[in-house]
This record gives sequence, structure tokens and C-alpha cells, in this order.
Amino acid sequence: MHSKNPPLVFSVTSGKGGVGKTNISVNLALCLAKLDKRVVLLDADLGLANVDVVLGLAPELNLFHLFHQGVSLKKVLYKTPYGFHILPASSGVAEMLSLSTGQKLELLEAMDYLEDRIDYLIVDTGAGINDNVLYFNLAARERLLVLTTEPTSLTDAYALIKVMHMNHAVNRFRVVVNMAQSEKAAKQVFSKLYAACDHFLDGISLDFVDFIPHDTTVRQAVIRQTPFCHMAPEAPASLKVGAIARKITSWDVDAQLDGNIKFFWKKLLFQEQPVA
Repeated sequence: MHSKNPPLVFSVTSGKGGVGKTNISVNLALCLAKLDKRVVLLDADLGLANVDVVLGLAPELNLFHLFHQGVSLKKVLYKTPYGFHILPASSGVAEMLSLSTGQKLELLEAMDYLEDRIDYLIVDTGAGINDNVLYFNLAARERLLVLTTEPTSLTDAYALIKVMHMNHAVNRFRVVVNMAQSEKAAKQVFSKLYAACDHFLDGISLDFVDFIPHDTTVRQAVIRQTPFCHMAPEAPASLKVGAIARKITSWDVDAQLDGNIKFFWKKLLFQEQPVA
């Protein structure tokens, strides 16, 4: 029997592009589905969508049709061969680069269809600190921040944390270091991010989830437009993503809502709170 709790919504986000964020989102969706979880992956990089490309799929409908042609979310929802569904976005469509306030509310309302049908909603955001990226991070309960050991990845990740903290009072982030040469290298870059946040920002909580090693299998899978956890389930990167998926199923999510509107906010608002 599935839980009556609201689905857990978590974003997979980054301060810069090229850190493997979408690839991690896709493979986490696959691994959670393998754990018998009902999963939807939302491609929230609305103007430069590529979840469908990574998967080698060609959905006829996407979120553009939801916003501009009145197509229902149910019709946009696309079942993949890997046990999870995607909500694809459009690519190269200027009208999708920044959602209006009305469109943001429309999407929240449309998501009501999924509320009792899924366990996890993974939100693959764009990179950076533009309005869409901030909106989708605010609408998630948890934020999985992806960075690499490159210095620019570190500085851009800090910039995203700073904006979310200073402008929106978001204080909690979970961190995955991707394409690391070793666990030591991954923890070193996490320590630098932690030290910067601890020194310059007050009250930030950073949780090191895990690292994903540099693995040539990943690039081969991208070229074949196949999730690497499917193509090579025993590859080092695949094993790590599988371990991260299992950790996600045991996340202790803060019951207290911040002041930002959330996906499935109605059920979150009225769900029974634990007695103190």
C-alpha cells in the first residue's frame, strides 16, 4: 500500500551547466523506479530542455502545450521504457524562458493530478540563478545541488546558495559531487563549499550525500541516449547513483514548511503534523 503522505518533491540543481545534472536526474529516476517507487521527472529547464534527448525519446507533447494550448498535464505525461514518467519541456522556445506568475500557479494547480499517483517528483532545473531556476527550487521540498571539482562549479554553486538564502530564506541543501576522481577529491571540494557558506552565510545546512566517480561509461551512455544505470548497471557511476537513490528513500524531510509555495502544497498544508 502506498503512503498517504504527499509525494516527495526534490530538485536536482546546479550553479553552472555541464556538471551532469540532467544525467543524474534521469538515472536517479530509473533507480528509484527499480525500488518500486512511482516517479515522475519534470524537465524544468523549460527553454533548453534535454531530458528527452538524454533518454532518446521524442514525445509529441510538452509543457509548452500545457501553457499555450490548454493540453492537460495527463496528456503531457510521457511513459518511458525505464519504469518512470517524464514531463518534457520544449527547446529553443523563447516564450518558455521565463514563466509568468499565472503560469507558475497554473503548473502548481495542474500538478494536483499527480498528487496521489506518485511517490517522487524529481525536478531537473536549469543551471544558474535565473527566475525559472529559483522558482522550481523554491517549489521543491528538498534541493540536491550538483557540483564538480572544478573551481567555477564551486563558485557558481555558492552563488546559487547565497541567492536562495538571502532572497528566499532557503537554508538547507544536499550536495552531490559529480565526476570526481576520488572520494577524497569530492570531500575536499565539499569542504570548501561548506567553509565558504559557514563564513559568509548564517544558518546554512549542507549535507554531503555522496560522490559519483568519473566514469567513461557515462559518456558512452550519453552518446547512445541511454541511461548509464540501464546500459551498465555494474559500472562505478551506476552503483553510486543506485546508492544515492536508496539514501533518498530514507531522507528525513523537515516537516516544517518555509514561506515559499510548494508543489502539492494543499496536502502539505493540511497533513497531520506530529504532536510535540
